[in-house]
Amino acid sequence: MKAIVNVFLKPGVLDSQGKAVHHALDSLKFGGVNDVRVGKQIILDIDAADEAAAEEEVTRMCESLLANTVIEDYTIEIRK
Repeated sequence: MKAIVNVFLKPGVLDSQGKAVHHALDSLKFGGVNDVRVGKQIILDIDAADEAAAEEEVTRMCESLLANTVIEDYTIEIRK
């Protein structure tokens, strides 16, 4: 199974990369962009009995290593 983890800063946490991208888009005359947040995506190929077991295992990975849960949130998508 594939597990797709998206990690992003929590609302209210300063995103300096997002600000830099937003500024660059403005400089390139891309209007209408109100805010930019930059995150990371981690794709895992894992063995698991079923989707629920895969999600449980990946959640433990996120809580232990993949995300800094003090300042970051994450989402998990499991694909067969």
